This record gives sequence, structure tokens and C-alpha cells, in this order.
Amino acid sequence: MEELPVIKEDQLQKKIARGKYVLFFSADWCPDCHFIAPAMPAIEKDFSDYAFIHVDRDQNIDLAAELNIFGIPSFVVYENGQEIGRLVNKERKTKQQVEDFLNNLK
Repeated sequence: MEELPVIKEDQLQKKIARGKYVLFFSADWCPDCHFIAPAMPAIEKDFSDYAFIHVDRDQNIDLAAELNIFGIPSFVVYENGQEIGRLVNKERKTKQQVEDFLNNLK
């Protein structure tokens, strides 16, 4: 999974202008983020039509605020620069919940 550097929203928009992306927001101190992390390689494999990008919420706190990411772990999905879905809250997420969310976007 690609690691997003510190970036502003306009820079992110350029990066995701073409293609399908899943932004995975998390932080090192977040136990629920560590809970879903081991499942991420399998999720990436099952949804290989998306490019997955990890966003460290603490390093990109301004971007997270601009995108209304106030709970982690969270997922925001884009297709050709347009947001098409979000699973954003402070609840723990299971592999099945993330897969169900992504399947419902299709």
C-alpha cells in the first residue's frame, strides 16, 4: 500500500484525478487501526481494481480535517477525482465490514 506524504487537498486531487482509489486513514496510536491492518493486504488483493493509499491522520491532520475525517480507521473512495463513498467513523471495522462497504460501491 502506498504511503501518502504530507499533502494538501489540492495536491491530493491531482493525484487521484484518474483512476480508482481507496484512502485508508489511520494513526500509530489507534488500536482499532491496528485491528484492521492485518486484513488490509487481503482486502487490497480482493479489490485490485482500486489503488490503496495509506494516510497517516496525524501527519496529514489538515487534510483529514478538510475531508471531515474525525474518526479512524476510516476509508474514503474516489473514482476519477470524485468521492464515491466513505466509511468514516471512530468504530472498529472488520474485514467483512470493509469488504461489504467496497462491494456496495460497485
